[in-house]
Amino acid sequence: MKLYSHPLSGHSHRAQLFLSLIGQPAELIEVDLAKGAHKKPEFLKINRFGQVPVLVDGSVTIADSNAILVYVAKKLGKTEWLPESPEAAAAVQRWLSVAAGPIAFGPAAARLITVFGAKFNAEEVIARAHAVLKTIEGELDGKSWIAAAHPTIADVALYSYVARAPEGNVDLSSYANVRAWLRRIEGLPGFVVFGKTAVGLEAAV
Repeated sequence: MKLYSHPLSGHSHRAQLFLSLIGQPAELIEVDLAKGAHKKPEFLKINRFGQVPVLVDGSVTIADSNAILVYVAKKLGKTEWLPESPEAAAAVQRWLSVAAGPIAFGPAAARLITVFGAKFNAEEVIARAHAVLKTIEGELDGKSWIAAAHPTIADVALYSYVARAPEGNVDLSSYANVRAWLRRIEGLPGFVVFGKTAVGLEAAV
């Protein structure tokens, strides 16, 4: 397997993290976003949207980080990470949708402002970030994992941008359940760190 990615992309980290947690080797190919490599014709051939990550597995090409999580779990039979039962699979899918929606438009967007200079309204996206974090905090009350009694790809999908939310000036100090959950993920065998940048609240640390 080959994973086209970027070290500061939380979507890329999400895919890389899952591959590492399940012990699946993959060749990491860094796409130089600063130089616009993701918009060049050769990259657009493998992902018309011009985004990372992209997984290439032989003749199969999968774009979109959540799609990669599903593909890898299904292909390798990792039913503990993506359950087969309708109810359990739906519980995971619910949080994949949160990762693609409120997380992307909240903590991820806030971080895009400080790390990549995105022109979003900081107050608006930080408010969105806190709204989804409050929801996750409540969901984790009395629970160790977000969608099951064990880690699933739902936890993987949420982790990266929540962990680096302070880079986007989103303070995690009032979310005890979320912080404990982050530590549990970081304690899993095969965990790989999502690189920090000294911006936002992290600039003062």
